[in-house]
Amino acid sequence: VKKQSFFSFEDDLDEDCTSPDFWGEPDQVISIEPFSAVSGPQHSLGDDADTRDYFRILFPDSLFEHMVEQTNNYALYRQRRSGKSDPHWHPTDVREMKAYVGLNILMGINQLPDTGMYWASDIFIGNAGFKKTMTARRFEKLTQYLQLCDRESEPVRGERGYDGLFKIRPLLDVVENTMWDAYVPNRCLTIDKCAIVTKGRFSPTQYMSSKPLRKGLTVWMLCDSRSGYCHRAKIYVGRPSEDEAAACLGYRVVTSLVRGLEGQYHHLFMDSFFTSVPLLQRLLRDGQYACGPTQPGRKGYPEVLRPRNVGKLSQGEFYQCQRGNLVATVTRDAKVVSCLSTNSAPGIVGINSSGLSFGVPRPLPLLLYQENMRGVDLCDQLRECYQVGRPCKKWWRYFLWFYVNLCIVNAYIILRESRGGAPPAGFNGKQFTQRHFRVRLAQQLIGDYQGARGMERAARKRHADSPIEYGHRLERMSERSRRCRNCTNKGLRHESVFGCKICNVHLCRGGCFSDKNYL
Repeated sequence: VKKQSFFSFEDDLDEDCTSPDFWGEPDQVISIEPFSAVSGPQHSLGDDADTRDYFRILFPDSLFEHMVEQTNNYALYRQRRSGKSDPHWHPTDVREMKAYVGLNILMGINQLPDTGMYWASDIFIGNAGFKKTMTARRFEKLTQYLQLCDRESEPVRGERGYDGLFKIRPLLDVVENTMWDAYVPNRCLTIDKCAIVTKGRFSPTQYMSSKPLRKGLTVWMLCDSRSGYCHRAKIYVGRPSEDEAAACLGYRVVTSLVRGLEGQYHHLFMDSFFTSVPLLQRLLRDGQYACGPTQPGRKGYPEVLRPRNVGKLSQGEFYQCQRGNLVATVTRDAKVVSCLSTNSAPGIVGINSSGLSFGVPRPLPLLLYQENMRGVDLCDQLRECYQVGRPCKKWWRYFLWFYVNLCIVNAYIILRESRGGAPPAGFNGKQFTQRHFRVRLAQQLIGDYQGARGMERAARKRHADSPIEYGHRLERMSERSRRCRNCTNKGLRHESVFGCKICNVHLCRGGCFSDKNYL
């Protein structure tokens, strides 16, 4: 029953890879159609385009407008649920939201242990640019109410229309299309997974003992093998309703990632989690070649090449079976490797001259795999250099900043390839690196924005002028004493359990409350 359901899902392939006479000797001629599609960046930007213009291709202004709308709605929703208004909140706008994202980008470059340290009074720690853009309280309020979806219409688990990614669905609907349209895939593509470290509670969080990041959220990515550009990303949302084998899940992931590339003769490189005989049959039928290591216990893999039949292999020794373009290989390099490919001929075609394996003959599938299985790693290296956003307990925020970061990396790759390595106008450095791109992008997102700071100062001044109207009064704030805000501003250290709840600060019972310098 399991076998029938597995193959019916795979569109009833004509050739049954489990039959005894499926595989033959590796003496057949393979046929590989040439790749002739036009590929690379697709945009109409001129030579005067800057970093913000390239980022807008992938993360359009409509997303900022949507974030503003849903953030304002969510702030009202939270206040209605709590039954009281938030005196420190006022509606945000697109300029402020862009500045907020720009500050989060800069936090990945100038990394500090705590968010509040960017607004510290210490000249060696505090950042003057952050203080000039907005206050720490305003940044915290934007972080508190940041939202991407309409929470009031969110279906609960078990209801019709339930979506595990509902909180980020508006972002996915836009970014998935922009990433796919902005860059036409090149000949060689890589499929692999990456992990996002999280502190939040999310059911699809996986524990991966063999990975450096042992606990995280899994994202499968389709990236360009040469540049590292990410064309598609698919989020793991948990085990399907039926109990599926890893091969079947890998089959679903790969076919969804390469949808739209049929008949263009791309070469796909993937790891052993995905590679299976039925998958490579399906890809070959759709005009796509593939290569990658596999598990020898997978259905369809030649029985004669399984470990119990090949015995102990010496370094460089290998055996192969063939079925048309489909070639199965087992060899020993540093360890025994089983491989499937549809884009390489059988036989010895290369010599490995690296490390301890100097002078060891190697089959072409392994050479092609090592040469082209680096696309996702390149993307991860660019993305991990400068993280965007701060750790939190809300799982969907990790995906928000992941996609913002991914759009930055993709925009940088598009700029680099479109301009042939030449920096944008106005850059005076010798080499325009990703760090320069991020700093320049953040500066352009922030611009001359200082609205939030001015509004809060004006509000505080109005509060100070009419303390009775705005309800300022000295009262007990907590059981535990904390540092007086007014004394701290003067370089003194005094603690008090009293303060002003309107301003949410602790103050000494003496003259600190009447001294409005803390406002």
